[in-house]
Amino acid sequence: MSLENLNGSLETSFQNTIATVQFGHPASNSFPRQLLDKLTAEINSLSRNETVSVIVLKSEGAKAFCSGASFDELLQVENEEQGKEFFSGFAHLLNAMRNCSKLIIGRVQGKAVGGGVGIISACDYVFAAKESDVKLSELAIGIGPFVIEPAVSRKIGKTAMTEMTLAPHEWKSAEWAFQKGLFSVLCESSVLDAEVESYAQKLSSYNPEALHEMKKIIWEGTETWESLLFERAAITGKLVLSDFTKTALLQFKK
Repeated sequence: MSLENLNGSLETSFQNTIATVQFGHPASNSFPRQLLDKLTAEINSLSRNETVSVIVLKSEGAKAFCSGASFDELLQVENEEQGKEFFSGFAHLLNAMRNCSKLIIGRVQGKAVGGGVGIISACDYVFAAKESDVKLSELAIGIGPFVIEPAVSRKIGKTAMTEMTLAPHEWKSAEWAFQKGLFSVLCESSVLDAEVESYAQKLSSYNPEALHEMKKIIWEGTETWESLLFERAAITGKLVLSDFTKTALLQFKK
């Protein structure tokens, strides 16, 4: 299944019991709402697919894994309801990933910003190339990583999340992210795909029922996210209307 248009692309391929989902967008693999919704629907569909035991999540290209929310769409938000609706897209996706009955392996080939870091945090096991620096830039544009914070804090701890958030112009190295637990494996980009494929094949050879039960245990204690993430989306949706944020977004687009 494939979709390629101005709103980005989404493609899923299958090899035995492994489903590989690849998303892409010309603007550094950013996410307009339509693409977020399609990825969420695909994760939910694969969760119900009894022939799939493992999901690999990746993005296209070589430089950026994901640059987060679409700045073009953020600039089009005109009221709080629209703002909440837009950021709810990430809330729906993160909840779909944690509720998915399949283990999700992240394949990160390049830099990740904002929502991209949130998506990485919602993966169960992550392989990353050494070029995969990360940044939470939200404060620099007048908002904050409110929706993704629970996922990021769960993965790297509140202290490291705070360090990233309060230095919104600072890239953290892939080695830093690996040491903090955001990445499970750090490797050379030349062997990234081989490492991911080898691990996915090994993981998919295990008892599917055991994998499903392990997935539930991994995400124990996150049940409040069903409401929490949408409450956070409302906070961000309000802040994105500020003159500070509108001005900052226009500067970033230049």
